[in-house]
Amino acid sequence: MTRTLVQHHRLPSGAAGAPPDRTDLSERARDWAEIQERMLVPLYEAVYERLEVRGGTRLLALGCGSGLALLLAASRGARVTGVDSDHERLALARERLRAPGERARPGGAPAVTGTLVPADRMAEAAGPDRPPYDVITAFQPLGHTADGVPGLGRAIPLARRGAPVVLAGWGPPERCATDAVLRIGGRLTDRLRKGGRRPAHRDDLEDVAARAGLEPDGSGRVACPFGYADTGSAVRGLLSTGAFDGAIRATDRRQVEKEIGEALHPHVRRDGTVWMPNVFRYLIARTP
Repeated sequence: MTRTLVQHHRLPSGAAGAPPDRTDLSERARDWAEIQERMLVPLYEAVYERLEVRGGTRLLALGCGSGLALLLAASRGARVTGVDSDHERLALARERLRAPGERARPGGAPAVTGTLVPADRMAEAAGPDRPPYDVITAFQPLGHTADGVPGLGRAIPLARRGAPVVLAGWGPPERCATDAVLRIGGRLTDRLRKGGRRPAHRDDLEDVAARAGLEPDGSGRVACPFGYADTGSAVRGLLSTGAFDGAIRATDRRQVEKEIGEALHPHVRRDGTVWMPNVFRYLIARTP
């Protein structure tokens, strides 16, 4: 299994309760890229291995984030296109997927290429010069999976008939140590409205697939432990997911940081690192 890497970061600054400005959004995107995104590498690799993603595979990634999953697919030879509504994350993905000759990897090898598309310009992922996609992925598991996958309905017609569509979500709460921490966001958000984050249901992914007109064709579970260098890194990484945005609006940033830090105490090891075992589930469905 891929080893999770961690690094130290300080707690974020900014006025309590204030809406994020461009600097805040940029810092959060970088926190996602440098701290949190790599926690899902075991999920990415398990799916690519099962679907035999390789040279010639045309892959469309919804919610591609800062491009780590795209980079891994491209390293297998796939031709990748990523779509995301977060322009700051897309900018980081563009750096990772810069065209050959613009940047070299260590050792002088050229960087891999890829296409990045803002979510509000999904049509750019299609076109007469683009053959149908062979695989569609929607790896973002954080939040309310059953609410659906943004852009999925527009993406399905861009794939070939019978192409696999991968949906991802949290596994059973009792096997996800991070679940209790994420519930803080729902509890604090309750101050504005009822509800909040609910635990994953067994058929969440199947429900999303059914509403999109997809036919389930297998599933799997993958261990994705969340490991951090210290509590500060853990707080920044978790905040970068967006799962606590509602809580910050309902209370203030410092209150949310404090409660996340307290919830992390049972997962802090003697050396100060934070370790939370989790299991994620993925569903493979087929386009009509």
